[in-house]
Amino acid sequence: MPVDATLPYDDSNIFAKILRGEIPCTKVYEDDHALAFNDISPQAPTHILVIPKGAYVSWDDFSARGSDAEIAGFVRAVGAVARDAGLVAPGYRLLANAGTHSLQEVPHLHVHIVAGRPLGPLLVR
Repeated sequence: MPVDATLPYDDSNIFAKILRGEIPCTKVYEDDHALAFNDISPQAPTHILVIPKGAYVSWDDFSARGSDAEIAGFVRAVGAVARDAGLVAPGYRLLANAGTHSLQEVPHLHVHIVAGRPLGPLLVR
């Protein structure tokens, strides 16, 4: 069910539970600001989710309330995950959904890194 990204953060969401260690994940990266793990329902041969460790619903929420260190750390983490996974060549796609029109499913900011095959057009026309 799509999430209204304007709602307050809900700490019972699945990513909050993963951050607290209540639900396991296949971790590929972790630092002070971010956690990255393999998607349990991959949409491409490589499908990694990167989440900030803070309680943020969406990019607009994160950019408004996150500290400079959190924002820089998260952006650097996304790049590090792509590099560490060997995705720089031939390429990868970053996707972050926000709100009901984008079909955001989890009310915690997350970036999908997808790669491993030609991904086609960004949007269905």
